[in-house]
Amino acid sequence: MKALAGKGARILALVAVVATAAGCGLPRPGPTKDEIFAGSVQRQGDAFVVAVNDRVTRATAVVPALGFGSGFVGAGQLGSDEINPGDVLGITIYENVEDGLLASAGQKVSLIDEVQVDGAGFIFVPYAGRLRAAGNTPDALRRLITEKLDVQTPDPQVIVRRLAGDGSTVSVVGGVGGQGVYPIDRPTRTLTAMLARAGGIIIPPETAVITVTRGSHQGRIWFQDLYQRPSFDIALRNGDRILVQEDTRAFTVLGATGAQNRVPFQTQVLSAVEALAIVGGLNTNFADPTGVFVFRTEPAEIANAVLGRDDLVGDQRFVYVLDLTGPVGMFHARDFVIRDQDLVYVTEAPYVAWQKTLTALTGATGAAASIRSAANGGS
Repeated sequence: MKALAGKGARILALVAVVATAAGCGLPRPGPTKDEIFAGSVQRQGDAFVVAVNDRVTRATAVVPALGFGSGFVGAGQLGSDEINPGDVLGITIYENVEDGLLASAGQKVSLIDEVQVDGAGFIFVPYAGRLRAAGNTPDALRRLITEKLDVQTPDPQVIVRRLAGDGSTVSVVGGVGGQGVYPIDRPTRTLTAMLARAGGIIIPPETAVITVTRGSHQGRIWFQDLYQRPSFDIALRNGDRILVQEDTRAFTVLGATGAQNRVPFQTQVLSAVEALAIVGGLNTNFADPTGVFVFRTEPAEIANAVLGRDDLVGDQRFVYVLDLTGPVGMFHARDFVIRDQDLVYVTEAPYVAWQKTLTALTGATGAAASIRSAANGGS
């Protein structure tokens, strides 16, 4: 009876140690699957926990649409010799009369040197008045001056020259072969031609984004879309600023995966399966394939579409659940689109927690045996 009592005491002690080890916060990468479900709105939590299905993948498949507005697309091409504010012009006027409007006595030629185009794009020519020069070519301005003078002096002949000024230019910076300021010449009047002139892009084309700033307006386009949609190969304007940079979107991966990190997007569209593959997939020793979660804040319109509601207002916290143990779940993971700032989290398999508990138990009992041995004088 005493032996049985002693054995029972040891079993109770073992159970107590296991219970203590299980509840004392063993090391783990994050919440368990049960803890995540416990935090759902359905259980008085603060996040909607939703299993991914075909309807959810369609409702959440939002990819950033980049492109140029009508102000960019509708702009015509510039001539390579277009006059700009700040340019300095030389104007020569020939008159067919001895006593002309502008020429000195006995002269038929008048020279008007160093006429600067003002900030508004205008110049002043005697007897012709204030004329718009910016946006015109020298030849177009010549015809305009001729028309104005023709009513006052018979058959005037006008020559317009650019004395100073670089004409229309753009700046190209970022991920190109040669950053700098480039003139808009005949071969480089469009965006793709100017990028080629600047040495082409030197960053991965799959994630290259082109930003064009024109005054107070800005447009962005995927580099690859420039060739898939020719209408976005816009005509350039003087002062345009072109920035070439890699896509800045990124997602974070935590839990039982091959790596835990903040990961930049490598393609325009990224699925959950591709996101996991980038970091080495699930950790085969620890991961629970039924516990793959995507944490995200959804705008109200998407939240209502996912839940089949129309009463949600403002951003909502969502946790999407993926089960990779069957073909359907794998297809859902392939079709579920990862978005900027998403957190992908993979839980540990339940047995891992028990394994850690047993390890803690073994260590605890070993330590207890050492203490008992020391207390008994090492016998």
